[in-house]
Amino acid sequence: MSNILHSQERRDVLAHVSGNLRRLRQASGMSQVALAEASGISRRMIVAVEAGDANISLSSLDKLAEAMGVGFVDLVRDPSRTSSTDINEVTWRGAGPASAGILLGTAPAAHETQMWLWSLEPGETYDAEPDPHGWHEMIFVTEGVLTLVLNGSTKDYPAGSFAIYSSAQDYSYRNGGLEIAKFLRNVVS
Repeated sequence: MSNILHSQERRDVLAHVSGNLRRLRQASGMSQVALAEASGISRRMIVAVEAGDANISLSSLDKLAEAMGVGFVDLVRDPSRTSSTDINEVTWRGAGPASAGILLGTAPAAHETQMWLWSLEPGETYDAEPDPHGWHEMIFVTEGVLTLVLNGSTKDYPAGSFAIYSSAQDYSYRNGGLEIAKFLRNVVS
């Protein structure tokens, strides 16, 4: 299957792309012709996407975003959500009903990104020291329940949930459950 966003079987991501593309293009002062020339995407495709009548590839969305000086996320997220840490939008669907790419969230990056696989046995705690300003973490729990403590506030994240937060603060990972907690951890600076 290709990386095409299909208008059928969508949540609302193409509706967001349609409105976001039009709004961001106009805010940048670009006509559809100018955007087509700058991005290499045909004006006809831009017209169709803005009208909500076209399927478009993720790489084409990247080209449009770059030409306007915005991020890919700015094109696909629900404009009513001001936080980029909770996007949770389907951005790709395959032929099978369980095949999907979901953009959960984003954090700014300038220098480095790390991907970690963590597991905590029941009763374990990892206390972290604050990172320098500008560092973020993204966690996705795959098994069990992970308790995340940020500056003294505690929240449980069961399997299938995620969190994105600044790691320039006191934080801890805890497993207060009876089974191993496993999670993916991305560190971004």
